[in-house]
Amino acid sequence: MDQPSIVRIGVAIDIPEPWGSVLTRRRAEAGDPQAAYTPAHVTLLGPTEVAADALPAVEKHLGEIATAQQPFTIHLRGTGTFRPVTEVVFVTLAQGISECELLAAAITRSEEINRDTRFPYHPHVTVAQDVAADALDAVFEDLAGFSARFEVSSFTLFSHGGEGPWRPRRDFPLGS
Repeated sequence: MDQPSIVRIGVAIDIPEPWGSVLTRRRAEAGDPQAAYTPAHVTLLGPTEVAADALPAVEKHLGEIATAQQPFTIHLRGTGTFRPVTEVVFVTLAQGISECELLAAAITRSEEINRDTRFPYHPHVTVAQDVAADALDAVFEDLAGFSARFEVSSFTLFSHGGEGPWRPRRDFPLGS
């Protein structure tokens, strides 16, 4: 019997302009190769493999979650790091943390989404990962005064075919 086709998905909140390109560009300047494939975002569901035939159920699940969540504000402010556990520098959320945590928890409550997580969920925007220590330090310092505030009115389901950038599959408007 053939194995079902597998699709790699992720769910995220895009960082709008002008801030999204600023953060993505700074990530590229740090030498992080993922900057070319992954625009600035707040992850709600990290890379996860699901059966291709489960995608309609996943999309239905995401639609129900989005409908139940009203739009909210994210305020990004300053930097943080996961070092020494992982070599990551990120921009922190000063507002919108609880809403992101609730969305992330609801997304993983699905039969189709079976994901073991290595670390507890912590909403953030990665700006450097797995680069030299001096590059991590520079990004940490350069973006320490970063601040952006924006309204979140949707989240996006992305898919990845194994090469190239993540591709948006569908947006899910909040509270609609």
